[in-house]
Amino acid sequence: MAEQTAGGAATTAAPSVSIDGRTSRGSTIEAPRTRSPQGTLYRGSIGMWSWVLHRITGVAIYFFLLVHILDTALVRLSPEAYNAVISTYKTPIMNLGEIALVMAIVFHAFNGLRIILVDFWSKGPKYQRAMFWIVLVLWAVAIAGFLPRQLMNLVADFH
Repeated sequence: MAEQTAGGAATTAAPSVSIDGRTSRGSTIEAPRTRSPQGTLYRGSIGMWSWVLHRITGVAIYFFLLVHILDTALVRLSPEAYNAVISTYKTPIMNLGEIALVMAIVFHAFNGLRIILVDFWSKGPKYQRAMFWIVLVLWAVAIAGFLPRQLMNLVADFH
């Protein structure tokens, strides 16, 4: 029963009920013309992006741990196979992967602490936006301490 009007709002004929129980179809209810993202908890805000990044880094760390367990298990099957796999890790591409892994772990750890504060501190939800920016600053400081040395290793791999 919804129809599109020229202004873009949908109208629906809503039955009105009288005191004696009879219904009539004379009135319409107009739907809101625009929806505001402020009415939702996460739509496009810092909380949503924090949630997305936390899930992405968590899945990446999970797959790293899975591969790490599998390649370490190779040592029991064949030391030669283990050495062959480990030698593939000594490439510039894997060095970039290690950089991405450390960046993911550090963000995931700091953001996890932020999530704990949001969940268990009574004022956590009020300060969740500020805490996210603190997480990003702490992440940048930690990575700034790690990145120069790792980039030297990367440059050394090319020579």
